[in-house]
Amino acid sequence: MSTSSNIFITGCSTGIGYDTAVKLKQRGHTVIATARQPQDVDRLRDEGFTSFLLDLADSDSIQSAFNQTLEHTGGRMDVLFNNGAYAQPGAVEDLTRDTLRKQFEINLFGWHELTTLVVRVMREQGSGRIIQNSSILGFIALKHRGAYVATKYALEGLTDTLRLELEGTGIHVILIEPGPILTNMRRNSLKAFEENINWETSVHRGHYEKTLARLRKEGPAQAFTLPASAVTKRVIHAIDSPMPKIRYPVTFPTYLFAVLTRILPDRLLDRFLIKVS
Repeated sequence: MSTSSNIFITGCSTGIGYDTAVKLKQRGHTVIATARQPQDVDRLRDEGFTSFLLDLADSDSIQSAFNQTLEHTGGRMDVLFNNGAYAQPGAVEDLTRDTLRKQFEINLFGWHELTTLVVRVMREQGSGRIIQNSSILGFIALKHRGAYVATKYALEGLTDTLRLELEGTGIHVILIEPGPILTNMRRNSLKAFEENINWETSVHRGHYEKTLARLRKEGPAQAFTLPASAVTKRVIHAIDSPMPKIRYPVTFPTYLFAVLTRILPDRLLDRFLIKVS
């Protein structure tokens, strides 16, 4: 792509979104760094970013951020990096319909709505890149992560289909698949767990007590955890490469499970995933 592109990023308050925004701005790109909270938008603007309020659960907010971005860029959109998300812990049987719906509203439906707006612009340009920040949990399942797993599985399927449909348009559609990354997602997951899971009366209470301890722990909670910059590196390659990869695995577990899902029988894989969970 050109040395300076207009790049729209969701979920830039901290973690992967923030690190990516900083590194891409340093490389001379025009970065539109969005966030859900007004105080985060103000902070990003103080740091020199063009930043707009974007709540992925609110269609009016999505449309407003999109319109403001096009006004700022003169109607051009070179890259969309869908990143803003959260993880709702809890066993599948403890997820209410509303809790599951909230997870999909943020992690999938909001992304989809924004992507459809961007695709129209990129079609007219004849070029563009849509980068979806998926997860290792987009192709494997772990216990007590069903809501998040469901959104990422759905994202992978929707993204693969979109890529096929955009063949020949000049628009590249790319998946990033991180394993454990050091971000604030654990803190946000703790809040979602405490708000939405009645864990004290659940048959899974024993596991939940361990979950709470893990979510409250400072520092990396899992082996092979990498900093957010590991994802940023793949995003930069997806933007700069004349022929970006369709999938970018990040962290050792992602590479490992990509192989295991191909070679292990399902029941043996299940036993391994139960142990890892």
